[in-house]
Amino acid sequence: MHSAVFLIEFGAIILGLGLLGRLAGRFSFSPIPLYLLAGLAFGKGGLLPLGTSEEFVAIGAEIGVILLLLMLGLEYTASDLVSNLKTQYPAGLVDFALNALPGAAAALLLGWGPVAAVVLAGVTWISSSGVIAKVLGDLGRLGNRETPVILSILVLEDLAMAVYLPIITALLAGVGLAAGSATLAIALGVAGAVLFVAVRYGRLISRFVSSDDPEKLLLVVLGLTLLVAGVAQQLQVSAAVGAFLVGIALSGEVADGAHALLSPLRDLFAAVFFVFFGLHTDPASIPPVLLPAFALAVVTALTKIATGHWAARRAGIGVKGRWRAGGTLVARGEFSIVIAGLAVTAGVQPQLGPFATAYVLILVVIGPLTARYTEPIATYLTRRRATVPPGGGGAAVPGPEAVPGPEAVPVRVPEIGTGSASARVSEPGTGSASARVSEPGNESASDRV
Repeated sequence: MHSAVFLIEFGAIILGLGLLGRLAGRFSFSPIPLYLLAGLAFGKGGLLPLGTSEEFVAIGAEIGVILLLLMLGLEYTASDLVSNLKTQYPAGLVDFALNALPGAAAALLLGWGPVAAVVLAGVTWISSSGVIAKVLGDLGRLGNRETPVILSILVLEDLAMAVYLPIITALLAGVGLAAGSATLAIALGVAGAVLFVAVRYGRLISRFVSSDDPEKLLLVVLGLTLLVAGVAQQLQVSAAVGAFLVGIALSGEVADGAHALLSPLRDLFAAVFFVFFGLHTDPASIPPVLLPAFALAVVTALTKIATGHWAARRAGIGVKGRWRAGGTLVARGEFSIVIAGLAVTAGVQPQLGPFATAYVLILVVIGPLTARYTEPIATYLTRRRATVPPGGGGAAVPGPEAVPGPEAVPVRVPEIGTGSASARVSEPGTGSASARVSEPGNESASDRV
């Protein structure tokens, strides 16, 4: 009887997630908010609380986090990360200052303490690479000049996760300064060693893992990832960081094959993870934090727009491209929930889970809208301000958009991690294993500014 109830509950969850994913795809928006709402509906205080399958869902959620970080690591190579650090680190510092600090300040103002402040800083800092990649593909902007700037910021954020996650893991575990410093030193040492080995011996590692049989490749990569993630967690580093480093160590055809094989598993378990996070959030606890969450969402949406605008301007992108870059970076999603989930599990602050849920729900819905409409709105306001002189009289002054400038040179965006023209970052839950980079000739003139 117990197994029958488990199968019914878990089957209903998976079927419901599939239907929600189809609904989101029909209206061209991320399914993440629907998955979170499903978790709220089936969790404590929800419409139909689950009991029997919750333990299995918890294990599935942990696997979901590991696969999310593994697939993220597969997008990049060690040389990509080193190159981005050398050329784009100023943009990364600006991104951290403008987007992490508001989250930390909000936690302190709410009286949640320094540990919650570090956690909320990560929640507001990291953009959703899955949602952003989906939006770029939907809007046909993968070949735009500002897209490499967007991808560089995402790479730096993802690389920073390898340092940030061990820090909050140590803080949440309540270890002392010496133990926390040792944990961070171990994490940095392991990350540095993996990057060195990946640069020098990446081909040998890929050759060892490689197999012409998809079944063997799937088993070896998945088994290696879970093993390394477990060892990393045993060392109090982070299972997610271990999975991320495994992804970085693999490259070339092995990374392509592993990405194609693991994408469906990633989509399944990532969806389970979002449901699991919702299961542990009481819907009644969201209304009290909704207003401050909305205020923080507005502030950090504006700071992300400023970050993208500044980085694109530094790269020599035109005015329209700067606004497009800023608007595209607004969405938060999977990794904000991962960070908040660690804090919820540790029981740091009861209101942090509901706050993060509301915050992500707001920005994962607003993000695609800002990506689409930030540039047109900014262009309209700029033109209107420039063409209407003070006092409302006199001749109209042509705005900056009315003056023809040199046409931007269309570029092909190389895939992070392979140098090819396809981008493998896909949104969890979409079921898409790849997003083809559009040819420069397919862009509209306005998109190439």
